[in-house]
Amino acid sequence: MAVNPSYGGGTMSGLARALVQHGRLPQNIAEELSVQARNNGTGFIEQLVAKGRMSTVDVAQFASQIFGLPLLDLDALDPAGLPLELVDKKLMRERHVLPLRKRGNRLAVAVSDPSHTQVLDEVKFQTSMSIDAIVVEDDKLRTLLSRVTERADVSLKQLVDEDLAVEFGDDEAAAASTDAGATEVDDAPVVKFIQKVMIDAISDGASDIHFEPYERYYRIRFRIDGELREITQPPLVLKEKIASRLKVISKLDISEKRVPQDGRLKLMLSKDRAIDMRVSTLPTLHGEKLVLRILDSSAASLNIDALGYEPEQKEAMLAAIGRPYGMILATGPTGSGKTVSLYTCLNLLNRPGTNISTAEDPAEINLSGVNQVNVNEKAGLTFASAMRAFLRQDPDVIMVGEIRDLETAEIAVKAAQTGHLVLSTLHTNDAPTTLTRLVNMGIPAFNVASSVILITAQRLARRLCSCKKPEDLPVEALADAGFADEDLDGTWRPFGPVGCDRCKGSGYKGRVGIYQVMSISDEMRRLIMRGGNALEIADQARLEGIRDLRQSGLLKVKRGITSLEEVMAVTNE
Repeated sequence: MAVNPSYGGGTMSGLARALVQHGRLPQNIAEELSVQARNNGTGFIEQLVAKGRMSTVDVAQFASQIFGLPLLDLDALDPAGLPLELVDKKLMRERHVLPLRKRGNRLAVAVSDPSHTQVLDEVKFQTSMSIDAIVVEDDKLRTLLSRVTERADVSLKQLVDEDLAVEFGDDEAAAASTDAGATEVDDAPVVKFIQKVMIDAISDGASDIHFEPYERYYRIRFRIDGELREITQPPLVLKEKIASRLKVISKLDISEKRVPQDGRLKLMLSKDRAIDMRVSTLPTLHGEKLVLRILDSSAASLNIDALGYEPEQKEAMLAAIGRPYGMILATGPTGSGKTVSLYTCLNLLNRPGTNISTAEDPAEINLSGVNQVNVNEKAGLTFASAMRAFLRQDPDVIMVGEIRDLETAEIAVKAAQTGHLVLSTLHTNDAPTTLTRLVNMGIPAFNVASSVILITAQRLARRLCSCKKPEDLPVEALADAGFADEDLDGTWRPFGPVGCDRCKGSGYKGRVGIYQVMSISDEMRRLIMRGGNALEIADQARLEGIRDLRQSGLLKVKRGITSLEEVMAVTNE
């Protein structure tokens, strides 16, 4: 386990400095051991014990006394009762920390060097719990960590080699598909490699997997937190086998390599856990590129508080979905989280007494209790025809994946005017331009004004990792970004990315939504009726105190949630 001896600042760790200050270790020896630990890739305590300067028991007792923390003998602990699922195995292994017990919102963790306070901050950030440090002997902690993380590695290996299965749905179709591709993909190493890539993508929180062939190399990339990262470059000769295997398990035609195809597969990770993936193929100059979109059904159960709405924005959204009829629109570019936002609303509305129907292309999130329809334009099942069918089946709530044309827009508006709550998405830059976009599509201004009740524009910004640090930015730069004079009072500082093991050097971990939530007021309706443009509507929204996307993003910069650079990038229209 590699620990940076300069973790606490200076050339020595906090523990090394404490040993020097209390006369337990000469300063030159402490500095020498710190340098040796860094060069050998070991921890300071491990080096201290290896050189015979102190025993692990003495170090633990000293740390407990100096830092005022309880001391625990790990030999008295039953490893089977540890809440290991709360902390990432990689974080435990690399940062030398072990969860011991959970009581309410408090988590007790074992550490051998309590001066490494950033480790505790990382655990706190990951678990969203209050952390209590307990000092343990370093050698016993390393031994126990090796046992519990090795057990996790073994189970992952078993998952790759044995337990991972692909569910085809129709057995006959599966058999035919498998037989057809057997000659091309009967290669166990390739099968296991693909399974390992999928599991790694799920473990890393990726949203997409890209298999990309080029003239001289083949690469695989994951999209994590909205950013593509290269993961590996398998041998170029495997590109055909990888493509064929993915097409077989997605029930696609492996003999057709000239046109794009779309399919779907399901990974059964256990009896109770399945991951759906949407598969898309694209013929390129040097072979077929395949992209797997990982469909996270758990996103539907997100609490609205987890999405990043400000309190007044959340209040406006809840008021809108509580209305019996009207249209709620989510707008933003592809990948900005519109579907997750709408499904979070549907989850709140999903009650036994409510009839909810959705039309999507395709349905990415499975939500029990909701009637979901996949649009199939080749078969004549369009958004418009699906909505007509919904209206004949006594709906309360209708969700349309996207308003793409005038026919769909007209049916959605009529449904919103006749006692139904309609949720949908539209591709515009912000909330005010959404209203004018509907008018430009051919919807009469009166119908727009009488049907739309709320519009939310959104972007996704990367969250700063717990390794973030304050930045010294000129006041002029903050003012140019859009901060008001009252915000530049010097009582706060923006944070920027640093990079650590947890965020894999990027400085960011996870994403947060930035929103412009605009309720349609009576004055806005009058503007629409008078033929007002998007600028006039935006001015009215500003008068009503509605934050635009940049202002909402700057608020998250002020709170240290994301960086100014990130907000400028995602809200730069």
